[in-house]
Amino acid sequence: MSEHGRRQVLRTGLGAVAGSTVLGAIGAATPASATPRPDGPLGAGGGVTRGERESARADLPWVADLGDGRYQNPVLNADWSDPDAIRVGPYFYLVASTFNRVPGLPVLRSVDLVNWTVIGHALTELLPREHFGEPRHGEGVWAPALRHHDGKFWIFYPDPDFGIFMVTATDPRGPWSTPRPVKPGKGLIDPCPLWDDDGRAYLVHAWAKSRSGINNRLTLHRMSPDGTALLDEGRIVINGDDLPGYTTLEGPKLYKRDGWYWIFAPAGGVTNGWQSAFRSRSVWGPYEDRVVLAQGDTPVNGPHQGAWVTTEGGEDWFLHFQDRGAYGRVVHLQPMRWRTDGWPVMGTDDGSGRGAPVLVHTKPRVDGRTEVTAPATSDDFTGSGLGKQWMWQANADPAWWSLRRFPSRLALVCGPGPVTHDLRLLPNVLGQRLPAESFTATTSMKLSTATAGSRAGLVVLGETYAWVGLRHDGDRIVLVCRTAAKDAAEADTITPVPLPRGRSAVPLRVSVRPGAVCQFAADVDGRGFTPLGAPFPAMAGKWIGATLGLFATGPATDGTGGVATGHTGDVAADGTGDVAADGTGDVAAGRTAGVAEFDWFRVGPISS
Repeated sequence: MSEHGRRQVLRTGLGAVAGSTVLGAIGAATPASATPRPDGPLGAGGGVTRGERESARADLPWVADLGDGRYQNPVLNADWSDPDAIRVGPYFYLVASTFNRVPGLPVLRSVDLVNWTVIGHALTELLPREHFGEPRHGEGVWAPALRHHDGKFWIFYPDPDFGIFMVTATDPRGPWSTPRPVKPGKGLIDPCPLWDDDGRAYLVHAWAKSRSGINNRLTLHRMSPDGTALLDEGRIVINGDDLPGYTTLEGPKLYKRDGWYWIFAPAGGVTNGWQSAFRSRSVWGPYEDRVVLAQGDTPVNGPHQGAWVTTEGGEDWFLHFQDRGAYGRVVHLQPMRWRTDGWPVMGTDDGSGRGAPVLVHTKPRVDGRTEVTAPATSDDFTGSGLGKQWMWQANADPAWWSLRRFPSRLALVCGPGPVTHDLRLLPNVLGQRLPAESFTATTSMKLSTATAGSRAGLVVLGETYAWVGLRHDGDRIVLVCRTAAKDAAEADTITPVPLPRGRSAVPLRVSVRPGAVCQFAADVDGRGFTPLGAPFPAMAGKWIGATLGLFATGPATDGTGGVATGHTGDVAADGTGDVAADGTGDVAAGRTAGVAEFDWFRVGPISS
């Protein structure tokens, strides 16, 4: 397949349906200026309208919009880490870091900063392509910056091992340009541009000590106005080592307001840090600082790193993350105001200019009708492509999956390989973020193979993992439940259960409760779900939350392409031969170890 064809398949297959679930509308009639396109955020194509907000609570695991003019935090209760956001016309747009996951750089859209829709991704693959052909946990896309300038959307993002890159688009849904290196190098992170009033352009960034040996400082460069190159070696404009108590100063966002240059930047670390603001009359400094948001006496640890946005009506708001371990970095929305002393404060002002997070607050005032939405989680696999919630652990191969081989079902190919024994090393795990503190995820699957060692199922994946599903044990298909501790091999948590005669499809479920405590269950005999094994805690991955996913794999090979153990005869799900799905339903070359079919994937509240 040509490179153009490959990219087109990935664009279509991983971005063809809307990235939200739509659950009714609140407010006045939609003004002409906010009339949505067919896949716009006010009526997202592919979303399912199910009445007013009361039904939303029954259908979705988390709803930020309280339906009475207020919202509750987090407004994005999933791992949308390192958010940056802007407003263009009536819409707000948000991007987030994605690290090793593909597609990367999701783009979300909202009309009120509370109800969000995923509208696309800026990256269909990670570069260098071969390097990211296998999971590179903790690498890839770190904290991005999103801006709108000269009629285009710009995203500057860092890869701590390769440098700072830039992509652009005239439509935030895409297509986006091929990533262009702005500054190659190691340890360059968290870039943010500024186009000044006089036409000059600048870029500020932070440093990753793990790659460069330094951190806790911010470096400013002159940048070409077209954003393609930095014009100098840079100058440290803020050194956290010179500021009492500052550690891990990073994540800068550069703004200009009323003749002041502002750098909003977090410090103190991901879990327990705070948000500072720095200001100067010169972009080069010197900068004075103030802590403008910290945990205070709230349960919101480490409220920091995010974006300042202003509504069309002139209200100021601040989006930031909170690290919640296995749930990842969830996104909160804080009211922001400018004090009479000229400094901003986010959340509730303690009187000194230091804010604390709000848990519930009046929504931003915006014109028009807003619908209760949340980024999509469920998928019935009836569309032309996978939902925008899905991600792979590495650059995707279209031969891994198909939605056309079996109508209204997802087919995942059981390909053999040298790393199939450890799902942390397997690139073809199809995953998504944990969508709430408590929820259930249910699917129904069958495994069609004659190859011993082939397996597939439902996984909760991080630095440790556990999965439930089906495995071919040589002469039969069995239900298994397995777990792997950190840096350890898999082990059974139950005795494998042979499927009853005539039973091929097995519903599987994971229930997740506060503390990310998970419980697997299965319905083997059609009499209802039975818990399997003991409850277990989900664990975060490297810089990301735990992943909720589906997978299929063949037996482990000996590294030369041969099957190390077990039966080697392969059959496809229809019993007619071997098939590798190319994402469009076409038969690809090569042999596989069978196919796993997933009928649907449904996510809902814990009570459902």
